[in-house]
This record gives sequence, C-alpha cells and structure tokens, in this order.
Amino acid sequence: MEPLKQQSPESEQAAPELSPHQPMASPQVLPLQPERRKAPRTWETPPAPVPPPHLDDYQSIVGPAVLDELRFLAREVKARTLKMVNSTAVGGGVAEMLNRLVPLLSELDVTTHWDVITGGNDFFEVTKAFHNALHGSDYELTRHAQEIFLMYNEQNRQRMQFSEDVVVIHDPQPAALIRARAETQARWVWRCHIDLSNPHPQVWGFLRPFVEQYDAAIFSSQSFARQLPIPQYLFYPCIDPLSEKNKELDDSLVQKVCDEFGVDRSRPIVTQVSRFDRLKDPVGVVQAFKLARKYVDCQLVLAGGGASDDPEGALVLKEVREAAGNDPDIVILDLPPWCALEINALQRASTLIVQKSIKEGFGLTVTEALWKGKPTIAGAVGGIPNQIIHKLTGMLVHSVEGCAYQIRYLLTHPEFAAQLGRNGREHVKENFLITTNVRRWLLLLRRWV
Repeated sequence: MEPLKQQSPESEQAAPELSPHQPMASPQVLPLQPERRKAPRTWETPPAPVPPPHLDDYQSIVGPAVLDELRFLAREVKARTLKMVNSTAVGGGVAEMLNRLVPLLSELDVTTHWDVITGGNDFFEVTKAFHNALHGSDYELTRHAQEIFLMYNEQNRQRMQFSEDVVVIHDPQPAALIRARAETQARWVWRCHIDLSNPHPQVWGFLRPFVEQYDAAIFSSQSFARQLPIPQYLFYPCIDPLSEKNKELDDSLVQKVCDEFGVDRSRPIVTQVSRFDRLKDPVGVVQAFKLARKYVDCQLVLAGGGASDDPEGALVLKEVREAAGNDPDIVILDLPPWCALEINALQRASTLIVQKSIKEGFGLTVTEALWKGKPTIAGAVGGIPNQIIHKLTGMLVHSVEGCAYQIRYLLTHPEFAAQLGRNGREHVKENFLITTNVRRWLLLLRRWV
C-alpha cells in the first residue's frame, strides 16, 4: 500500500468553529440554487437483469494467479451442494453478496441454492427489533415476540427443503431453522453479519441456544465473535467490482445521473449511501453537513431506500426530510433497490463519501466508496475499522462535530484526501473483493470433504 505523506489532520474532537490550528474562512452566504429538475421516472421500473459475470471476467482486476487458486481449491469440493438462506432478496449487503456469490460458486461446480424466508409485518417488526437489540439498543423481549419469531421460523422450516450438503443461515431472522437439522445430513453454519460485541442480554440469551446447535459460526469482524462451544470463522464481507454498483462508468453517464437528480458537479459533493435507518444516523449526517457548510461550499446527497425486512424506513426518511427542511443544497433520494447504477454514478461524482453509522455490521457502503478511490469518513463502529485505518485509508469519527470537522478538513486538503482514496482502493483490492470471499467458502467446504 502506498505510504501517506507526513501530513496529519487535527483531532476530530475539535469542533469546526473552535479549531485554533488553522485559519477559518468567514462563513459564506451561499447563493440560492436554481430549482432542481425533477428526476425522470424511468428508474421506477426495474431494468432487465444483467447477466452475472464469469470467473474469467475478474482476471483483469485480480490477476490470473488468484483465479487459478480458486479453481485448484474447488477440485476437491466439486459436486458438493450448498444452500444459503436469508431474510430478503433485495435491499442490503447480504442480498447483494448472495446475488454474486451463488453463481460464482456454481460456476466452480459447487452447486449453490439461495432461499429467502417469508413472514408477515409482525415478524419483520420483531426481527428488526432483535437486530437493533443485538447491536446494543434497549429492548424488552416479550413472550409474544418470541412466539411470533418461532411461529414464522416453523412455517419456513416446513416449507423449505434442506437436501444440500451444507446449509448456511444468514443472521438472526431465520436462526431457528436449525430445528430442521435432525431431518438432514447437512452441516449447518450460522453466518452472522451483525456486530455482537455488546448484544442485549435478553435477546442474545434467547437466540444463543439456537446458535449453539450449529456446526460453526461465521462473523464479519474479530470483535463480533462470542464465546460459543462451536468453531468460529472470520469471513470479511465483500463487494463485486463488476456489479452495476461498482463497475467503471463513463463520465457522460455520471453526468447524466447528476443532471437527473439535480446534483451540481461544479461544487463539492458529500454523499452518504445507506438505508434510511437510525443506526446509519442520516439525521446526524444532515447536522454535520450544516456545520461544515458554514466554512466550505458543498452539497449533501443522501441516497438510499428500504429493505423488505425493515419496517422503520419510511419513518426515518420522514425524520431526515424534517431535519433537512427546505435546504436547497441537500438532495434526499429514496431509491428502489434496483438503482445500483445510479448509486454507482452518485458515488463516483462525489468529492467525499460519508458513512456516519452509530452501529454497524460491516458497512459495505464503505467498501464501495473505498473501491472507487473516494476519500471516506465513517463512524468507528462495527466492521468499519477493519476497512478504514485512520489517516491511512480514510477518517474515523465518533460524533456529529467530528464528522463536520473531517468534511471541512478533507475539502480544504485535496492532496491528502486523494492519497486516502488511493490507499483505500488498494486495501479493498487486497481484502474485500468477491474473489476473496469465494476462496474462504471453498476453504471451509474443503474442511468438510
């Protein structure tokens, strides 16, 4: 990785208004922006699915040696079968990873199936509360919530077939499907994408007996692991560099998307891409932006949407719009999950990327930003510190004021910001691409040949 120049930004704890270390420009009176063009409605209709890339398509990115290694590792596990189960087919990093992982494993003759659990709004309200509680939020676990969780898991258990050699259950929502284990010869793996470093004791106490019945557990960061009587493995989540969200784009397409959404590329653009979820702190991003803009000219783009297993998204979106008010420099985009190309273009148009999460799993939006070589500011939570090494591959923050300070600092130190972007891309290439994830799955399967 290319070393940074000896240049150290001030501490993030110093609020922008009070820093004594650097002269501050006078607060700017920003001109009112012209009325934004309304975005065309073409993105409201899902585009035709793009065929997934083949393994050879990655050679120009990772090199032939990496692909040769994958084919070698797959030799001993050919004809093995794998089943992936999660809670949603669209929205969120897990679904995006499975969309790419499943066809690549199948191309290596590891036949991989993907199934999605079903449930009513009451089930997903409970599992969303479980998700937040496992991240450490306060929650009162009731008998009724437990009954709803178990009822829908039982319905899915009866609906599904588990004839594969290895069954992988993603996250807490379908964790109780382990009760089907006695009916199968499969190895069962619980793949947890959530930060369990400080879980709510009642919720974890309820889920833990299910987790302990699995043959192994996989976590996204060293800090997420718990004391369990089963083997635990570290699998970093990943992105696909050839997906619609991450592939290289012509600048003309980037410009077209910005024009459609009223984003002015002649001025600095600060962007956060995430679901409208309180744990992603979009309101805090608005507050940080307003602080930073007192001293530097910039725009804010908040681009995201919801997921079928997250019933809180509409309420959080309302809170974000209220926090933004009528500010002409804040663009809020509630996008459907098939707008990956538009998200890609917005990230590539951005001067800085922010991911100001207050709780996080791994944070694949950070991975996406780093891959695009963008200077990135993110909350020091969850798996983000695995990706952002402070002042080397990005900037870590702990507060609204810290986020505002780093926005101002990076916008006024473009050479340092560019170096962060270069280092971040290299870090992703070495650790967080889909080919690395495929390798880890093949190694795990070889253990059970």
